[in-house]
Amino acid sequence: MTTLPDASDTGRVPDRAALPALRRRTTAVLIASQILGGLANATGIALAAVLAAEISGSQALSGLASASMVAGPALLAMPLAALISRRGRRPGLVLGYLLGVVGAVVVVTGAVLGSFPMLLVGMSVFGAGSLSNLQARYAAADLAEPARRARAISTVVWATTIGAVLGPNIAAPAGRSVTGFGIPAAAGPFVWSAGVFLVAAVLIAVLLRPDPLLTARELDGSAAHPPAARSLRAGVTAVRESPRARLALVTVAVSHTAMVSIMSMTPVALTRHGAGIELIGLVISIHIAGMYAFSPVMGWLADRLGRLSVIGLAAGLLCCAALLAGTAGASHGQTMAGLFLLGLGWSAGLVSGSALLTDSVPGPARAAVQGLCDLTMNVAAGLGGLTAGLIVAHAGYGWLNAVGASLLLPMAGLALFTSRRHGVRDAAENRLSN
Repeated sequence: MTTLPDASDTGRVPDRAALPALRRRTTAVLIASQILGGLANATGIALAAVLAAEISGSQALSGLASASMVAGPALLAMPLAALISRRGRRPGLVLGYLLGVVGAVVVVTGAVLGSFPMLLVGMSVFGAGSLSNLQARYAAADLAEPARRARAISTVVWATTIGAVLGPNIAAPAGRSVTGFGIPAAAGPFVWSAGVFLVAAVLIAVLLRPDPLLTARELDGSAAHPPAARSLRAGVTAVRESPRARLALVTVAVSHTAMVSIMSMTPVALTRHGAGIELIGLVISIHIAGMYAFSPVMGWLADRLGRLSVIGLAAGLLCCAALLAGTAGASHGQTMAGLFLLGLGWSAGLVSGSALLTDSVPGPARAAVQGLCDLTMNVAAGLGGLTAGLIVAHAGYGWLNAVGASLLLPMAGLALFTSRRHGVRDAAENRLSN
């Protein structure tokens, strides 16, 4: 049997006849890591804004918590992409999870010492764990058939549901478990997150073999391309030359920014209306269920109806979410419904945008383009999180939702323009591939 070498593994990569089994094994490992990564990330993020407000003594500064959690991944996205492009998915994913462990430890230390700057530094590094979870969606696409690429991405995104929904609900017991050690209750979730991220790193290091990206390159012949074809500059060039890639980049960035900005300040808004930690945890859990639980539906729709159709759906869902949440006031049920739709719109944007991005660029440059996408979405979301606290403090939660909805206008306009130029081809390609 012909085998393909994988420079990062001691084992051997099976030929094309063994690809179905390899896809199943790779997907199973990614699903397990997503459950753990989702649990660790959601547990920590549930009370991040509350912890920041406690340590800083200012609600206006609480938005810096979410800003830091996306600023860190923004700074790390391109170095991680460069590592993945050179060495494969496994080293990059492991490094991201290990940085999540380090960040959680720094957050807890900053909380104990009452150091707000240290807290923000820790949250920045902690966000690298979420970067690994996001990058895993591309690992699922590496070996997928083009006609099922969106569904492969959505399956791994869906797996995050289990851990991500459970995470906010264990935030309260996690907090109570550490108060006896002199650690603030709101920092307790980060203690638990550190341990879970460590398990996820070990899982990927041991079981994600052979590396899916290196295997895909061997199968499609792109491993023979010179390093320049896989460089970050090649990735930027590929996006600049493809209108569909540009739309994909805008879709992922805007969807993520609107979601992060509104979601991050919802716990603060709920607290102002008398909600306790348990209710806040429930609302965030339902939001996260919207983000992940229905992603297979979004993947199926993106493969069957086309990426552009689902991008339009994402814009509509996010607008409805902002309207519901922004006008909820003291109605916790309406806030909950708005946050659920916010997660659903994010899912539609992420799955369709990620699939369109992967479709639209050459194979050798994909890892670099994917890193550029994560850089863009995290920089944009970081700016959104940075201003979200200021908007809520000076204008109110309703105005934050209005601003979030306004961000969708450029995305919708670009989608409409691209649909008129490429929509017929998008539909035809999907009919042929299915």
